[in-house]
This record gives sequence, C-alpha cells and structure tokens, in this order.
Amino acid sequence: MFESLSNRLQEIFDRLGQQGVLTEHVVDNAMREVRMALLEADVSLPVAKDFIKRVKERAVGAEVLKALKPGQMVLKIVHEELVATLGEPGKLNLNGPSPRVIMLVGLQGNGKTTTAAKLALRIRKEGRRPYLIAADTQRPAAVDQLKTLAKQLNIEIYEEGTSAKPPDIAERGFKLARDAGAGVVIIDTAGRLQIDERLMEEVAEIRRRVQPAEVLLVASAMLGQEAVKVAEGFNEKVGITGIIMTMIDGDARGGAAISMRAATGVPIKFIGTGEKSDALDVFHPDRMAQRILGMGDVMSLIEKAQEAFDEREAERMAKKMMKAEFNLEDFLSQMQSIKKMGPLSGLINMIPGLNRFKDQIEQANPEEQFKKIEAIIRSMTPKERRNPDTLNASRKKRIARGAGYVNTEKAPQRELEGVQEINQLMKQFREMQKMMKGLRSGRIPPGLMGR
Repeated sequence: MFESLSNRLQEIFDRLGQQGVLTEHVVDNAMREVRMALLEADVSLPVAKDFIKRVKERAVGAEVLKALKPGQMVLKIVHEELVATLGEPGKLNLNGPSPRVIMLVGLQGNGKTTTAAKLALRIRKEGRRPYLIAADTQRPAAVDQLKTLAKQLNIEIYEEGTSAKPPDIAERGFKLARDAGAGVVIIDTAGRLQIDERLMEEVAEIRRRVQPAEVLLVASAMLGQEAVKVAEGFNEKVGITGIIMTMIDGDARGGAAISMRAATGVPIKFIGTGEKSDALDVFHPDRMAQRILGMGDVMSLIEKAQEAFDEREAERMAKKMMKAEFNLEDFLSQMQSIKKMGPLSGLINMIPGLNRFKDQIEQANPEEQFKKIEAIIRSMTPKERRNPDTLNASRKKRIARGAGYVNTEKAPQRELEGVQEINQLMKQFREMQKMMKGLRSGRIPPGLMGR
C-alpha cells in the first residue's frame, strides 16, 4: 500500500544522510519533498501541512544540530511524528456483560461483509463465541455472501433475507444471540455508494436499539482523498469508535490510513491484508511507520512465523540443520510453512533493507520457483528425498517427467530442462548443507552465505 511513498521517502533521506551538516535551507528543501510525497500518496493537505510543521520545528532544533549524524536524527524525528499521526494502537472494547456488540458501517464496496466474517474468526481464535447478524438488505448478495462465509467458518448467523427493516433484524438477532449465550455479536450493516441521509438514519437507529460497544468504520485504502470525508461523515452522524482499513494489499497509495486517523481522532484497529478469512491483522502504528520509512517490520514477521511454524517441529528441524542431517523432505516442509506466512512480496517489506531489492527479487519470481521445487521434490520417492545422493541420471529423468517437464511435443528438450532444474536444486541444497556445517564449526566459506 505504501510502496511509492516508502520509495520516495527513502530517496529523500538517503540524500539527507549524505549531508555532513544540516542547515535550515537543507531541511526546508527536504521537508518540501516529504510534503509532495505525502500529497502524492493521497494524504490530505491539512494533515500533510500539520505533519511537516511538527517535523520542521524539531528538525531545525538543537537535538539535530548537536547530533553526530543529523540525517539519521531527522529520520528518527519523522518516524516519531509519523507514529504520532497514525495514533495509539486501538484495542477492541470487549469488557462488560455478554454479548458485546460490534457494528460495522461504511460505504458499499469497501469490504464490510468479508470483514465481518474475518473479525468473527479472529474473535473465536481469542476464545470468545462470535455471532453474525446479516443486516445489509441494501445489497441483495450481501446476506447470501455472509451466510456462505459463516457456513465455511462454522459460525452462527442470524438473517431474515432482504424484506425486513435492518433495525428490526439487528434487534431480533441480538436477542437470539443473547439467549444462545454468544460472547460477541457482529452486525453487518448496509452501505451506499455515497453518504446519504437515509443511510445515516438507518445505522443510527440500529445503534440506538442494540447499544454497540464498538462502531467500526470499514474503509478501503483505495478511497484516497475521499477517505477523510467518509470518515468525518460517519463519525459526525453515528459516532465511530475505530477504523478497519481494507484492501491494503492493492495498489492504493496509502494516504487514507494517515489522513483518517488524523482527521477523526479515532484509532485504526485492524487492517485487511488479503482475501482469505484469516487476513485481518491488528494495526500497529509504530510497525506501519517503520515499513513506510523502509525500516522493515521484524515484529510482524516474527508473529507470522510463530503462527506458521510449529515450535516443536522448528526445534527438531534446527537440530537436524546443525547436524547437517537436513534432507529434502525437511526442505519441503519448511517451504510449505513459509508459504503459510503469505505472499513473499509482503514478507520482503518486513525485512529491514530488503525492500530496496524488491524489483530484483520479484523479477526472479520466487513464487514460481517454489512451485517448481515443490513439483520436483514431490516427484521423488521418500527414499530419494531422505537421501538425495541416490539420484542418478535415469532417476532424474523420471523425476523430471513426474514434475511435468515432459508434456509437449518437445519432450526431449523439456526433459533436459527438467534434469537441469533438478541439478540446480541439488547444487543449492548441498551448498545449504555446507553452510549448516559451517555454522556448526564457526567457519563459513567466503561467498557461500551470499549464494
């Protein structure tokens, strides 16, 4: 989402870092560029101006002038002010008598219905019993969509189709959820293509009847400059307690996240990171600021790894690696765990400094390489996976055919390509084993770690 903004800011701070001494003139020029970068990323003008004013006041002060590396000190100030602009992390208010009600509001097409299911799944993982209410009668497919998602996730749902009035549906659904012993009720409300009086009256009436603990605005990162008007409109008429940003995995320029938090004063609580039901992450302003400034996001990377990797299995694998007993079966298992962590392009942004090489990495197409490697290893027998040294020429040809390299008129040529891919994989695998032995002995051959 913040890729273009991040690239622009890194260029600015790289140039700033080359300055031995920072004068007010140098800071002025840098801040002018930062302001342009923010505006191009769809940050609203008032928010951008206020941000630059705060940074500039600190950047020409004594703390920068006395610093050994003034460029790094300005970067530190920008990071701190960006965190301040994005606000404090916001937690769901789920304390109090059950069921607690979460009401989702927003414009049509921003992902409310999908988010309702994602939120329900997240709440269940936290040990509470979720209950969905389909109160979006404006969009005919919304009720069916939520029913389908609820069935897939095995979550209780109340719906009356599209004929009844949404406030009535919400009230009756809440009473049934309470009688059923639900812990958290999530209400999917209707949206419109734009804010109108009828929409506001409807969501305000639902709020009056069910007294939600949370009213969360679901807003797409694609809204751009319009995001501020939408957020202010719902906050004024209904009173929102938090924001869920959706579609941040798209090509949006990201300014909506910065602008909405600053304009409304309510925290961004979650971000939707993809289409899958578990693609809803807690919003951490400090981590987002680090990613915007190209500092990576190691904490989020660790959390994703903890979810994807079994702790005991990881310990067992580490011992095998250090003993150089790591085989292709283990390699396949590790690769599948990495795939669970999400697209590699997203992981690259979390590793400090690696996003500078993102174009080269994407050009190498690691996702496609993963598919090829997986097909090759799956075409081996268990014995061959555990002992790759048994792979002779005839076995490699058989594996190439099994991996799909021979399915065209150019079979001999494709078979040769397949064997070459297998040889390349074996070379990389043996280098990895050498590196593991080197780690154990404390001696790694020059250049091996890089390869």
